[in-house]
Amino acid sequence: MKVLETDRLILRWLTTDDAAFILELLNEPAWIRYIGDKSVHSLGDAKNYILTGPQKMYSQFGFGLFLVERKEGSIPIGLCGFIKRDTLDNVDIGFAFLSRYQSQGYGFESASATLKYGLEKLDMERVLAITSLDNYASSRLLEKIGMNFEGTIILDKKELKLFASDK
Repeated sequence: MKVLETDRLILRWLTTDDAAFILELLNEPAWIRYIGDKSVHSLGDAKNYILTGPQKMYSQFGFGLFLVERKEGSIPIGLCGFIKRDTLDNVDIGFAFLSRYQSQGYGFESASATLKYGLEKLDMERVLAITSLDNYASSRLLEKIGMNFEGTIILDKKELKLFASDK
């Protein structure tokens, strides 16, 4: 299901047909360094990740992580969307892109559209974002889309930067 469209991108719900892409993305060095190893090492693991993560969130909340694909060629390039964690009071925005599609404006294009969608269409009052302390590129992107650094928090025994955007 298509959720959003920008000048160059389509954001849509993930399906198990996206397993090969998920397998590649979740094993990128930047994903493992900044997000963590999700133990997705086969197509079966990738399908399970989609079913128990994004698709479960779609059914519970009507949102989740969306597949970001280029309109030109329908090429999957990353994920961008919302996550509702038990450990945070509000929804947080997250994004990740294959390394070969980074630094081309796709993160800004998808994250700014996703944040606007959450605040305006889903009527979220407050959207959070978390990053590793040393993930400077994500921190800059969050500030560029209008989110404000609020300090650090501890989640799962890890200190993270916390950003927020209020309606």
